[in-house]
Amino acid sequence: MVEAKKNRNIFFYRLYQFLVKILCLLFFLTLLQVVIFRLLDTTFTMSNFALRIKNLYSSDQYMIPKGEWRSIKEISPNLVKAVLAAEDQRFTVHSGFDYREINRAARDIFNNDRKLRGASTITMQMARTVFLWQERSVIRKAAEAYYTVLIELVMPKQRILELYLNTVYWGAGIIGAEAASKKYFQKSASELTAEEAALLAAILRGPHTWSPINPDEYLIARQKRILKDMKKMHL
Repeated sequence: MVEAKKNRNIFFYRLYQFLVKILCLLFFLTLLQVVIFRLLDTTFTMSNFALRIKNLYSSDQYMIPKGEWRSIKEISPNLVKAVLAAEDQRFTVHSGFDYREINRAARDIFNNDRKLRGASTITMQMARTVFLWQERSVIRKAAEAYYTVLIELVMPKQRILELYLNTVYWGAGIIGAEAASKKYFQKSASELTAEEAALLAAILRGPHTWSPINPDEYLIARQKRILKDMKKMHL
C-alpha cells in the first residue's frame, strides 16, 4: 500500500516536471517569435502562411494577400492618425488591453444592445494577424491575450503600430498600408491626404465588404467621424 502510494507520487511528480518543461519551452519559443518580429521588417503573417499550406493540399486556390513593407516614417501621418482614431484611440496609454472599452462592450452585451462595440486594441489585432489563426475559438482568444502581453513587454508602441500598418488586411489580396494606398488611390502611403486616410481607416472593420473607391452613405459618415476624431488627437 505504501509502495503503491509512493509510486503514484513519483508518477505525478514526473508528470508535473514534464508539463513545466513543456510550458517553459513554449514560452521560450513564443518569446523568440516576438523578438524576431521586433527586429525583422516583414509583411509575413500566420494567416498568409496558413493559406499557402491550404493551396498545397486543396484543389481550390486561395488568393494570397501581398504587401510592401514601409517604415512608419514612410507612411503618411494622416493614415497613422486615422487608424488610431478609428481603431484604438487609447493605444498610446493602455498596456495592450483597453479595459474602458472592454467594460463598455460588456455593458452593451448585458443590455442586449444591437450595436455592439469592438474592444480589440491594435496590439490584439496585430497579435492574431501575425501570430495566430483566424478561426474564432476560446483557445485562440486565450492565445491572443497571451501574445498581446508578450508584444507589449517586448516591443515599443511605435514598432507595434508599424507592424500593424504593414500586416493589416485592407481588402481581397491587399495587406498593409502601401499596397492599400496603391490599390485604391494609385499613390504611395506617404502621400495620402487626411480624407483618403480616413476612408482607408473606415473600411478596416469590413475590408471585404466596403471599398473606399465607391463609399456608401454609412462609410462616408464613418469617414467624417474619423476626421473629426483625428482633429482631437495630439500625436
